[in-house]
Amino acid sequence: MESCSVARIMSLGKLAIHRTYLCTLIFRNLPKLLGFTPSSLKKFCKAEHVELQLTKKTTLGTLPELPPDILMGIFATLEIPDLVRAGSVCSSWRSAYTSLRSLGQYKLQQTPCLLYTSESAGESVACLYSLAEKRSYKLTLPEPPIRTRCLIGSSHGWLVTVDDRSEMHLVNPITCEQIALPSVITIEQVNPIVDEYGALHKYEFSWHSGARGVYSSPSIFALDKLRHELHYKAFVFPDTSTGSYIVVLIHNPMRQLSFARVGDDKWTWLPPYDDYSDCTYKDGLLYAACTYKGELHTFDLSGPVVTRKTIISTPREYDCEYMYVVQAPWGGLLLIWRIFEDHNVKPEPGASVFWNTTQYRIYEFDAAGSELKEINCLRDHVLFLGHNQSLCLGAEEYPSLRANHAYFTDDNSLWACGLTNNHRDMGVLNLDDNSKEDLVSPQLWSNFPAPMWITPDLRKMNLASGGD
Repeated sequence: MESCSVARIMSLGKLAIHRTYLCTLIFRNLPKLLGFTPSSLKKFCKAEHVELQLTKKTTLGTLPELPPDILMGIFATLEIPDLVRAGSVCSSWRSAYTSLRSLGQYKLQQTPCLLYTSESAGESVACLYSLAEKRSYKLTLPEPPIRTRCLIGSSHGWLVTVDDRSEMHLVNPITCEQIALPSVITIEQVNPIVDEYGALHKYEFSWHSGARGVYSSPSIFALDKLRHELHYKAFVFPDTSTGSYIVVLIHNPMRQLSFARVGDDKWTWLPPYDDYSDCTYKDGLLYAACTYKGELHTFDLSGPVVTRKTIISTPREYDCEYMYVVQAPWGGLLLIWRIFEDHNVKPEPGASVFWNTTQYRIYEFDAAGSELKEINCLRDHVLFLGHNQSLCLGAEEYPSLRANHAYFTDDNSLWACGLTNNHRDMGVLNLDDNSKEDLVSPQLWSNFPAPMWITPDLRKMNLASGGD
């Protein structure tokens, strides 16, 4: 498993370049971890005959040998790219890195990264752009090749992918763990069509929803084409009540909801409403934002019968907008409207189909569904919005992030309908004045599959117990 993990991010040559930086970084953390001031640490080092002043001439052989528990404490403060580098320096550091992971003691919150693909990197390679380091890493992922898949979601370190048979898998790009989700033919609107030998040949796709009825006769799609019509956005949520994981899928027709627990053999449909654009899971309830109605619905998935409530209703002010529901670090919930300029969706041949995000309207409320309160500024917090689980993070805990800014990628539903080779609406938006800039220039990514935010996670999904 390690052969396809982040350990392959760097060549041995690049690793050597970073040794001095790694050692400096680790020893810079020693005073905080040991509770020493700089002066007391110097006395400690003299007493123990330890030389901490690293120069360009320092070699690995001159490094002090620290106790494993101290190394593990230091490593627990590093973000994943630094952690993996540290684990590759020598055998004792590798042992500390392995112990930290196996004991489940590595729980540092990671700065979100942008995951994308690049034609030049290869079919099976995903690239991870670190906002903390302002650089990209390459990760070789398991088959089928990542560039042949659609990416429809990212939550808690997991990607939700759709392969060329329109089947879904969870993939952790850091550990390379891959888990199959229930077959697409168990979704309410999908039926299999087999050939004369009994092999799956095509899919029949019904256009009915629980709220709006059937608009036309079912359509027939090739195995690799259904995903461009059916799948929109997906989420992975730990379910503390059962120790399992819940996967929620927003799918067509008309962006309805279905869900499954990891290990289930089928998807469960959640009619009757549609036009959902975002979800989150909190205290045993699924919160789903319904853009068309301007409503927020809750679903209690814990019992044998799913119950639904409408807790917020707000009128739409613009024709071109999406709604998100985000858990706030201070305990409440945020309802966010993404407003974009609608450009020509039926362009002349050769012209681009595109739209541009212009502003966000942000409202705060508590989980009980109190009256919405508009927020004009997030102060020391930042947003991550797109084809990922929506996040609100404290800028003080993530020094590389810019307070009161929204980092966003393109999640317009038209991209799920085959418009895969056009302009992407991505960037960083200042919530003070709605000014916008590129995430990175020049853009590094290929257009398909769509780039998205991911929060790297080294934990594996324990299917035997259903927990982490």
